[in-house]
This record gives sequence, C-alpha cells and structure tokens, in this order.
Amino acid sequence: MTFSTTDREAAADREAMARALVLARQGLATATPNPRVGCVIVRDGRTVGEGWHRRAGEPHAEVLALAAAGEAAKGATAYVTLEPCAHFGRTPPCADALIAAGVARVVAAMEDPNPKVAGRGIARLRAAGLNVECGLLHDEAVELNPGFISRMSRQRPWLRLKAAATLDGKTALENGVSQWITGPEARADGHHWRARACAILTGIGTVKADDPQLSVRALPCERQPLRILIDARLEVDPAARILQDAPALIVTASADKTRTQRLASLGHRILCLPAANGHVELSALPRELAALELNEVHIEAGARLNGALLAADCVDELLLYLAPMALGSTARGIFDLPVLTALDEAHRFDIRDCAKIGGDLRILARKTI
Repeated sequence: MTFSTTDREAAADREAMARALVLARQGLATATPNPRVGCVIVRDGRTVGEGWHRRAGEPHAEVLALAAAGEAAKGATAYVTLEPCAHFGRTPPCADALIAAGVARVVAAMEDPNPKVAGRGIARLRAAGLNVECGLLHDEAVELNPGFISRMSRQRPWLRLKAAATLDGKTALENGVSQWITGPEARADGHHWRARACAILTGIGTVKADDPQLSVRALPCERQPLRILIDARLEVDPAARILQDAPALIVTASADKTRTQRLASLGHRILCLPAANGHVELSALPRELAALELNEVHIEAGARLNGALLAADCVDELLLYLAPMALGSTARGIFDLPVLTALDEAHRFDIRDCAKIGGDLRILARKTI
C-alpha cells in the first residue's frame, strides 16, 4: 500500500496533536480554573517547541512552546488542544503571540467555549493571514476538559460522583462497616480522580460516621482540592478533620448566627441555600459552585446525599469501583431514592469506560441527557 503526500501530512497532523494532548494532561491537577492545554510547534517535519499550561497566571501553552521554538517558529505549524485566546485575562492573548512569532499555520482541536473567546481567536489569526484549521482530535480534547466546558457552556461544574461498592451495589454493611470493600489499587486510583478535581464534596452524615480528611494522599499533589460540606443544620464539629489545614466551604440551610460566626472565624466560608423543607436547596448548588470558578467537583458521600444530588440533577457522571463480592439486601446501597413505580422513571447512564483496577472493576458512566 502506498500513501499520498496528503495521507502523510494528515498522519503527521494527528501525531502532533496527540502529543499536544499528552502535554495538556500534565496540567490535569494544576491548571484550574483554566483549561488544560498543550501546544506543539512543528517546522519542516521537526518539533521545535512544546508547552503546556501549568497554572492560572502563568504562561499559556502557546507562549511556552513559542519560547522553546524561538526563531524556528517562523513559518511553522502550531498544534493547540484549545483555540488560542484572544482576550486579556491574567495573561495577554495567545493569538497575538502566534501572529507576532510568524507562525504560518495553526491547528486547534476545538473552539474555546469561553464566551470571551468563542471563535475570536481563530478569527484574529485568519485576519492576520494565518492558515487555521479546527477540529482535529476534537472528542479527545473535549474529554480533557469536561469541567471547564461545562462551566462555560452550562454555567455549572462537571459533577462526578464516586462510590466503592460490591457487585450487588452495596457500599457498607448494615452496621456501617465499609473498610475496605475495594482493594488498595482501586483506592489509590480514586486519589488520582480527587487530584484532578477542583473540589471534593461530602455530607454531614459521612463526616459524623467516618470523620474523613477528603484530601489527596496517595500521590504527590501540588494543590489540594477545596473541601465542600453539605450540612443543613451546621452540626459539624469544628475539630472535624475535613475542616483542618485549609478553609472549607460549608453549604447549609441554617441561619444560626452563633454557629455561622464560629465557623467563619476559623476561616471557613458559609453558603446558605435554604429549601422549604429545611434541607439545602441542592438544585441551586451547581451555579453557586460555578461562580467560584470550580470546573470539576468530585462527590464522595453517603446514600442519602447521593440520592438527593441525583434527584436534584447534580450528578453528571458516576465513577464506580465494584469489588467482586456481595453483601446482601440488608447492606447499605449507593443511592437512597424514592420508590419508583415504572422503569421509565429510572436515572439512566451511558457507560463510557470499564477497566480492571487491581482485583476490582472501575466503571465510568455519564448521565443520559
């Protein structure tokens, strides 16, 4: 079989963009609230510069790649996993930097959903005479930034609910014992998902029962996620481990000034979202979290809060670790939901990925819209 010049060029484009996506993943746990972005600059078939965005306020991927390329950027092709920005934010526009460097062609994986960009970067590059293409490895680029895309397009973070359960969907014995249902490999893998999140959310029931830290401990982590506690009556003990080391966000329905002031004096932020029934108005929570520039929120809670979040449309994705065991009907489940009378009332998900982690099965399932 022979390959045309066009075929070889297309293969080279895909290879360069695939490399840019690998680079972007290096910012998985640090880039927030910005998107994870990678850039590769190629001239005459040779990579002359690479870069990835590390954290907000630091140079963007394109700027770092251009700095590495130097004069070799003139006449080169820049492969970027996200449309170059065209506005002044914490840093100057990347589109202007590419133009000034003399880049001849830009290949972007996807347009930027940020309303401040949204095609303006591509338009600026084309107006300056650059050849611009968009859409190469689009789906892979989308999967890299579900939270940023969700926050920009839906004004809510991407909410991922994690649970460790048995094959019959049980998370603990009737007496509450759950350590450990899954093996060490699955537990370590769960910390990687914590690390990429902007925040970890749980409920007061879990805090009372387990006193969790909800921090990233199984791997090096430059940035600990914000810890969010749903506590309708402000019952949390200020000495609880979730409230140590760094300020937390406590979401409540309580107007108790004494408890509010006590927790606030310790540096914690209190968000009051009361519902008519005395519970927290969970349906209002996603927009509030988006206002805090949170992209991905990782949920680790008990069956009651899990069920309430699911019912309030606050779950976009399930991250389930299933252990090869069964605990029976009296054990505790993943979701506490109202009794359903018809199958069409069920909450449905699309399974996106399955992988064996140690002796357990990891399932990633996305809410069917």
